[in-house]
Amino acid sequence: MQFIENQSTTSPTIAVLHGKLRPEERLLFQEFERRGVDVERIDDRQIQFDLTAPPPRYDAVLGRSVSQQRTSHLLAWFERWGIPVINRPETLNVCNDKLLTSAAIAEAGLPQPRTRVAFNVDMAMDALDELGYPAVIKPAIGSWGRLLGRVNSRDAARSLLEHKQRLGSFHHGTIYLQEYIDKAGRDIRTFVVGDETIAGIYRSSDHWITNTARGAEATNCPVTPEIDELSRRAARAVGGGILAVDLFEHPERGLLLNEINATMEFRNSIHTTGVDIPARFVDYVLQIASSRQEQRSAEGVIALQ
Repeated sequence: MQFIENQSTTSPTIAVLHGKLRPEERLLFQEFERRGVDVERIDDRQIQFDLTAPPPRYDAVLGRSVSQQRTSHLLAWFERWGIPVINRPETLNVCNDKLLTSAAIAEAGLPQPRTRVAFNVDMAMDALDELGYPAVIKPAIGSWGRLLGRVNSRDAARSLLEHKQRLGSFHHGTIYLQEYIDKAGRDIRTFVVGDETIAGIYRSSDHWITNTARGAEATNCPVTPEIDELSRRAARAVGGGILAVDLFEHPERGLLLNEINATMEFRNSIHTTGVDIPARFVDYVLQIASSRQEQRSAEGVIALQ
């Protein structure tokens, strides 16, 4: 693939890494176009490049692919070239792994559901005895509410765990266990850009899994000071950038952090919240790119002296 070699002295040069285009990526491209910003689209299914080649002249690269592996590897290489990337590979890797997310939340001293991790059925059963029933069994790596199981008894838990062991794939090797939170049919998702919580939604469903990808309804959630502070602290705990933070409302313990998403969908949250989410994302990308331009200019002046 041929990268851009020359950049304008006024307009930043942006690249967007994507796979199959979702409505979210189309909205972002429309917003860049509305502002007159040229964007190079990099389809991660159609790319090959020389790792020893000179770096491309990008001021920022935004990762929006649904492929966690391709996004992480490609953004790591752009960052190695000294190009600002959004989000950083370290942040992506933490958010893509529930175990690493839980560890980051714990290290930051933030509230979350009680969680255990095991690597075989017997140890997982001991952990579930400590957590109590019902409990939730999740894959450490996964999205859209897939492969989650709520177990109400030891018999159900052992049956499910033995099935996972028999399947034997990478996704089932780490057994991630979490107490079941009775969240009254909804959870909260907030959108954090930089160090600002720009919007929040309730995700409501008759099903215990409240992902919108599983049919949950999105309605506006006012961003209270408590929601704002916890969302921003959670985002900082995983490295910051453009993130979606998922929270549970516990009747006695208050807000609990569940997961953090680094390549979130947002089309259903724009009209719901009244916030122009694509515009806020683009604002942040251009801010990062402008800082990179200023750095280039300063380096150029120093080189001429």
